[in-house]
Amino acid sequence: MNKTTLWHGVYPALLTPFTADGAIDYEMFKKNFLAQIDAGVSGLIIAGTLGEASTLSRQEKFDLLVFAKQHVPDHIPVVLNIAEQTTAEAVSIAKEAERLGANALMLLPPMRYKASDREVVHYFKTIANATNLAIMIYNNPVDYAIHVTVDMFAELAECPNIQAVKESTRDLTNITRMINRFGDRFKVLGGVDTIALESQLVGAHGSVAGLVDAFPRETVAIYRLAGAGRLDEALAIYRWFMPLLELDIHPRLVQYIKLAATAEGLSNEYVRAPRLTLEGEERARIQKIIDDAIATRPLLPDYLNLPLNTAVEQAS
Repeated sequence: MNKTTLWHGVYPALLTPFTADGAIDYEMFKKNFLAQIDAGVSGLIIAGTLGEASTLSRQEKFDLLVFAKQHVPDHIPVVLNIAEQTTAEAVSIAKEAERLGANALMLLPPMRYKASDREVVHYFKTIANATNLAIMIYNNPVDYAIHVTVDMFAELAECPNIQAVKESTRDLTNITRMINRFGDRFKVLGGVDTIALESQLVGAHGSVAGLVDAFPRETVAIYRLAGAGRLDEALAIYRWFMPLLELDIHPRLVQYIKLAATAEGLSNEYVRAPRLTLEGEERARIQKIIDDAIATRPLLPDYLNLPLNTAVEQAS
């Protein structure tokens, strides 16, 4: 798996389904990621925010990785998310992930500590220097209070395996800043569902998506249609999708997206405490958004025959 074949297209931030007693539901996990692959995604990200990383043990993250690698075709990269409190633990997980067959890593900045720019760069570079795996930096100052600036990426460019950014600043101009400063040095993947199409149109190479867990075909169709210049068709699906996509930018996005995926038979509602399943007015309101969208679901064109992008075509 080389840089040319990574970091293009749609990467689902996979949910981690649970059973009623709190164990990982591996069969539902498999059902979901196989549906993603059938829909045309380009890779899979496990143990991220939507995967409830904060409630997974170290061993459970590795178990999910091994299980995915056993069932995912070789041409689909499996990316393990790392979100740790200490540099030593992050390095240890990166090394073990490489040994277990992960294709790449997604790195969040240090958790539960508002690190300085110098500390964040040192954290990322230390992990990168400890592994040969390709790395995508998750830049989300809205939710994680640390902004990985363009100047910080200039320092990170010294590590050849730091190859991409999940761009979740919610500032579309930041994509242009990255491209203006670095050209094609870093691949940019949009990280916010509600501006995924806009991110692609200003230069993002793909997206790390949330509602794709429930609606993989619609998500990939928008990306492929836009890439093929069929913007009117992409926009029609995107406008239908927007009430659902807005579920991705709420503190209870995990519960909301699990509810949507449950409606599609691709998850169940169980979450791990301190999260609780939805109830009452809130559940009814979110369920109505989901039901209304399903009732008006657009017919999709044959999007899978559209090219992903030139770089991937040349590599294949």
